[in-house]
Amino acid sequence: MIQSAQLLKSTVQLKNASTNICRRFISQLPKSLNNEKAQNLKTSRPFATVTLDPLSFNPSVKNAKVSQIPKNEKPTLFRNHVQPPELPATFRLKTGQTFKAVSFGAPLKESVSGEVVFTTSLVGYPESMSDPSYRGQILVFTQPLIGNYGVPAMDKDEFGLFKHFESDKIHVKGIIVTDYAKKYSHWNAVESLGEWCARNNIPALSGVDTRAVVTLLREQGSTLGEIIIGDAKPAKELEDPNKRNLVAEVSVKSKKIYNKGGDVKIALIDCGAKQNIIRCLAKRGAEVHLVPWNHDVTKDTTHYDGIFISNGPGNPSYCEETIMNLRKLLIRESAKPVPTPIFGICMGNLLLGAAAGFETYKLPYGNRGHNQPAINLLTNQCVITSQNHGFAIKDGEKDMIDGWEKYFVNANDGSNEGIRHKTLPFASVQYHPEAKAGPQDTEYLFEEYLDTVRETKKEYLRQKSKVSKKIYPQVQVGVEVNIPQKQISESA
Repeated sequence: MIQSAQLLKSTVQLKNASTNICRRFISQLPKSLNNEKAQNLKTSRPFATVTLDPLSFNPSVKNAKVSQIPKNEKPTLFRNHVQPPELPATFRLKTGQTFKAVSFGAPLKESVSGEVVFTTSLVGYPESMSDPSYRGQILVFTQPLIGNYGVPAMDKDEFGLFKHFESDKIHVKGIIVTDYAKKYSHWNAVESLGEWCARNNIPALSGVDTRAVVTLLREQGSTLGEIIIGDAKPAKELEDPNKRNLVAEVSVKSKKIYNKGGDVKIALIDCGAKQNIIRCLAKRGAEVHLVPWNHDVTKDTTHYDGIFISNGPGNPSYCEETIMNLRKLLIRESAKPVPTPIFGICMGNLLLGAAAGFETYKLPYGNRGHNQPAINLLTNQCVITSQNHGFAIKDGEKDMIDGWEKYFVNANDGSNEGIRHKTLPFASVQYHPEAKAGPQDTEYLFEEYLDTVRETKKEYLRQKSKVSKKIYPQVQVGVEVNIPQKQISESA
């Protein structure tokens, strides 16, 4: 009883101490903030961190320490919340099925159409919706409740990359959910999902039986769809994003460099690169050169220690320039005594495969979600992966290319999840080892790749130094040296 009484007394004292701390903090706010504004002031981070020593607790708060906000951590104020109007809407599939819904995003006066796809992800809608790979698609969430943790601020990390998003904007054409959470709760949220969609002019519908939609897509395959809000007129023809070059729409127009001064230089061919791919390379010490999708690395004056091909949206057959550039790169690197390591992710897997001679095909409804099992055929280990693709590589016995082998395979449908060269440092995976969102089971692939890059760089410098030692003294004394053309190009 005595211990219970002491515990109750301590709890009351702690509550009073917390109240006093809050009062002290509010009293230090600028006088220009009246009581009403002070009450409505919200931040995406706490203004101060309070620590109490429970062993020497004093209700006078002498033992409480209030830490100052770091100079580089300014609080991010919430926006003025203006919820989009709820309007009657219709979701229509090209195959004829229609679903009545309610709009909670942008109240567009014209209909929006695109390829209808679904994701089995439970969380991570900010990352998914800002993923360039979803360009031109209407995204259906199988998770019934969406929006309950709001949308975070567009803060950046030490590399200048977005912490919580995979690009600077929403790339989906629209979203379809069963139940939208109007009230959200998360310490890092600054606005609702509906507000975010409205600001980016993206339609969003709730009240749709997404189970029925997914069943239709699984049975009949992917199809086109249309979102009609209010009195908007249906489109005469639905837009098929797979009939244009989506990669060119999302790729950078000129080179960008991240983590300048890194110990190895990586050329990241941007087919729609997610921010976390850049981060996974940069945080492991690499200097990342983000180059356009059709950039010819073989003509670049910069010497790269490694080549990386990113994810991206749409049909790989529209990236003919990239495929031809990669084909030239494979031919050049295969002839070198120390070939440059090449790795690809998602669209990068398709493009590297096409450059090597593989054929690609469209999956019935694609693989999208954070719970896709993939089997490593080298170790027979199964890993859970994040995926977002609608195309795959043909990897049957008759489809295999000499010198190449299957790397990963999907445990659900048996589709290809990766290829690798048997003797050269060329490999790629169809899934997303960088996750964001999703499991990080395969992030080790970045470490393996960069380890290979560093070892290759050492060998390249050793061989270059060896060739220089043979040539330089003889040239000094005026001796004519018969050097093979191949050796000259490598030593240049």
